[in-house]
Amino acid sequence: MSPAGPQAGPAEDPAPVVIGVDIGTTATKAVAFTAAGELVAGASAEYPLEEPRPGRAEQDPELILGAVLECLRSVVREVGAPRVAGLSFSAAMHSLLGLSADGRPLTPLVTWADARAGEQAERLRAGAGGLALHRRTGTPVHPMSPLTKLVWFREERPQLCARVACWAGIKEFVLLRLCGELVTDHSVASATGLMNLQDLDWDAEALELAGVTPARLPRLVPTTEVLPGLTAGAAHATGLPAATPVVVGAGDGPLANLGLGAVRPGVVACSIGTSGALRVVVDRPVVDPRGQVFCYALTPGRWVVGGAVNNGGVVLGWAGDALAPELGDEPEEELLALAERVPAGAGGLVMLPYLLGERAPRWTSVPRGAYVGLTRAHRREHLVRAALEGVCQQLALVLDSMRATGLAVEQVRATGGFARSPLWRQLLADVLGLDVRFAEGHDGSGFGAALLGMQALGLVASVDVAAELVQVDATVRPRPADAAVHAALRPVFEGLHDALVPAFTALRQLAPSLPLEPGPGLR
Repeated sequence: MSPAGPQAGPAEDPAPVVIGVDIGTTATKAVAFTAAGELVAGASAEYPLEEPRPGRAEQDPELILGAVLECLRSVVREVGAPRVAGLSFSAAMHSLLGLSADGRPLTPLVTWADARAGEQAERLRAGAGGLALHRRTGTPVHPMSPLTKLVWFREERPQLCARVACWAGIKEFVLLRLCGELVTDHSVASATGLMNLQDLDWDAEALELAGVTPARLPRLVPTTEVLPGLTAGAAHATGLPAATPVVVGAGDGPLANLGLGAVRPGVVACSIGTSGALRVVVDRPVVDPRGQVFCYALTPGRWVVGGAVNNGGVVLGWAGDALAPELGDEPEEELLALAERVPAGAGGLVMLPYLLGERAPRWTSVPRGAYVGLTRAHRREHLVRAALEGVCQQLALVLDSMRATGLAVEQVRATGGFARSPLWRQLLADVLGLDVRFAEGHDGSGFGAALLGMQALGLVASVDVAAELVQVDATVRPRPADAAVHAALRPVFEGLHDALVPAFTALRQLAPSLPLEPGPGLR
């Protein structure tokens, strides 16, 4: 006798996923997405950014590798290894690591935030070929770049340099451990200051300045390069088959554009995490004559132009440590509530948020943080509000520099930790004077890495699908009165940099004789 109703058919196999691994400044995230843009699983693991002395910003690459493995294990357990079609990688740009011939780290990982090469960068930038170097490589001559860091190592640590068999970044190190191959993609390489944008090869003049040869750098590959699989050790550590395809991927900034669906002309991606950036996708390499923007590779025929700032969420973290230590280890929500008590303009208090120096649009390591306009009437909430406004004002200067190159700006899409705060969302819209759109549920760079992996593995026809897959869930519009306040303050904010350069320069020269902590005899 037949059962009532239709018989159940065999269960459909779940859609395959690509895991995007985003190696960030303070955490790694792994996210598994289907080709339809569905987030299936995710995991994250944090690690410290060490500052052993003023101007240094280093990390332990082994800790970061451990975080990558931890995230992959977690996601693979959740989705099941048979469902994983491949891995694809994103990483913070501008990192530098010296490796021995057998792949052991000989130096800490020197991050983008490290300013030790300030003097070398200023010297190269002021030289006759400084701007030409920027135009050829797309990377501003700045302490963030591996080029200037290599000059520092060559001048300050020659014996160490002689022992280094290869210089790489964090993604190259992770891929070496996972896949046994030392390669760097065109996107990450375009942010080193060492690769020529036009021929996608190492730039001979830049390498001569850095004191390295192509043999001491990873092999250059497209961002869509597929490595044959995992080593036996990596397969065991992640729970994946050794034959799992691994897509090399790209830098986190360009991939954030994919993750936000900002792949069409005029659509600007804005990210505020530890640092911050604005970027727009173009179809050919572009560097403006004044050298105020960067140009980094994304995929063949796609480039990303924009500017990055050193000081994003790190400024709010500093405010918690310095202004409200009693709020504990996670004071962000209470700090934002304090700032919300204060009207736009912070009562005439302006903060230059250059706690880690600064990048765009001036690309100089000279500036330091400063509060200007402080009076007895100002309270802690004013200081916090001015700090947040300073971050947004700096991003507005980057936007102005992008427009000055002739780039159209029609729409802003934003991501990053700041997006969890309604105050910070509104503040960004008010300061930029533009609608800011937010795509909930997508981790920008991680989703971008997954999309790039899908294209490389043939699961989607093109990364152009990002524009359709990423849906805008919220739009924040500027409030006219507050936007007018910030627009009036912008010339003041911008002019303070030049006005204070002599003081910043003098303080940098005095810094060795001005320690942060008292000596043993004075404790």
